[in-house]
Amino acid sequence: MKRISNLTMNFLFAAPWPLLLAACSCATALLLGDAALGRHAQGNHLAATFFAFPTLGWLALGFIALLDAIARHLDYRRIRRMLERYGFHERVFRVVASSRCQRDAALLAARRTGHLPQARRFFRQLGYRWYHLLPDKVADNPFHFFNPDFLRQAFLPSRNR
Repeated sequence: MKRISNLTMNFLFAAPWPLLLAACSCATALLLGDAALGRHAQGNHLAATFFAFPTLGWLALGFIALLDAIARHLDYRRIRRMLERYGFHERVFRVVASSRCQRDAALLAARRTGHLPQARRFFRQLGYRWYHLLPDKVADNPFHFFNPDFLRQAFLPSRNR
């Protein structure tokens, strides 16, 4: 039971922003879905369809955010193993520095392995602060989110990045 509790807490702390987005998206989808079902029950099928399409969009966004949270948890586990095996090396943190979600996962791994001060100092030296939420490439160009290379890097972590 304690292992499940630790796993859950690690999952929550490794990806707080994607999980918050997933929860808000699902809540919005539930509200819109309820409105769509209410309109459908009243016989107003056009209004029900009007509410159904945004419901599907919010559900899709929640699903994507949940996938991102899972990917960040995998990043946390991968970085924690590297820190346990090799100790603190800046190159491990440089790979994940451009994304807030990946920085959060790396900081959790550093906290769990005793390297938190060095990791915080490294990210601070790179100029990152708590309010830098968007990935660097998305902040520069919002349409970069739809780039297949960006999506592959975000959801399919690998050794060769």
